[in-house]
Formats: sequence, C-alpha cells, structure tokens
Amino acid sequence: MMVLVEHAQMATLPKVGLTPEQYLDFERKSDTKHEYWDGHMWAMSGGTFRHGAICTNIILAAGTALRGTPCRPFTSDLRLAVSAHGLYTYPDSIIVCGPPELLNFDTITNPVVIFEVLSPSTAAYDRGEKFRHYRAISALREYVLVSQDAYLVERYERQADDRWLLSESSGLDGLVTLASVSCTLALREIYANVDMSESAV
Repeated sequence: MMVLVEHAQMATLPKVGLTPEQYLDFERKSDTKHEYWDGHMWAMSGGTFRHGAICTNIILAAGTALRGTPCRPFTSDLRLAVSAHGLYTYPDSIIVCGPPELLNFDTITNPVVIFEVLSPSTAAYDRGEKFRHYRAISALREYVLVSQDAYLVERYERQADDRWLLSESSGLDGLVTLASVSCTLALREIYANVDMSESAV
C-alpha cells in the first residue's frame, strides 16, 4: 500500500473504497485522468513539455514503422485494464496487434507492447509495482522504458519461461528492435527535437 501513497503524491491523495464500476463511472465523467487499484483512485499528474514531446515522437515513429502491419500504436488517451490484478491506468503509449480486446467500449486489455516515459516522480513505480502489474497481461511481450534525462531506452522482453530479459539502447545512433511487432525504432526519432542540455520543462 505504500506504493499507492507515494504514487498519489504525484497529484492528489487517493479516494478509497471504490468499486471498479464506481471508478469507471466517475472516470467517464471526469476531465482528469485517474488510476485505480484495489479500491483506490488517484489523479495522474500532468506531463512536462519534454515528456509530451517524447510521447508524441514514439507515436509518430511507431505509426510509421508499423504501417501496413496488423499492429498500431495508441496514445495515453486509451485506458488499460490489467484484468488479473484489477489495475486501471493510462500508459504513455501501447501497441496493439489484431483485434482489440475491450473491456466495455473504452478500456483495452491486450497490448503487445507498453511504453512508459520515465519521470522523477514515476520512475520507481514504473520499474517496480507497475511493471509487476503489467507482467500479468497475457498478451504483453515487451515493456519499454524511455528516459527523459538521457538518450536511453530500456526494453524488457518476455521469454518462453516467463522471465523478462533486459536490453538497453543508448545514444542518438541507437536502435530499439521490438521483436514482438517486427519493427525497429531509432532513438534519433524517439528523441527528435529533444535537447538534453535544456531543463526538463
């Protein structure tokens, strides 16, 4: 439960005791995005300019690389449900292949790839508790963490024995190969027009 309290400090303190149905009803009427787990709901903090730029670049690069395939990227506007754990959240980007598996009409359950752009307030959660939830998604094959502070991308790939193998790509000449969707993204595209010498605002 400590993770929930620490994570809540990114925005507002969590509301507690809600059922998933109550959360979804509230969320569909809200102008603010909220995560939900185990009866707790908390508002998600807004991203920085750099965070937004990197997320946009990921969508553009992945969309181009996946054109003509059965896979497509989605932005953080699409809610994700980790049905096995009861987590509802909004990854920075996901890739879905084939028909989407929807919970109701607006919540997806079968991403093949999930991207999270790391922030100082979310990095520990994204690497730890959130990744633990994501690993319960049977369709998920790759989890990609993108740094805001360096030209660095960490890719975790699910192995046949359900272990997750880490590989890193760094520098603007680096490449990230997403084996599950047969495409390669260049770090130069992911970090296009992102100047690491500037403060992350």
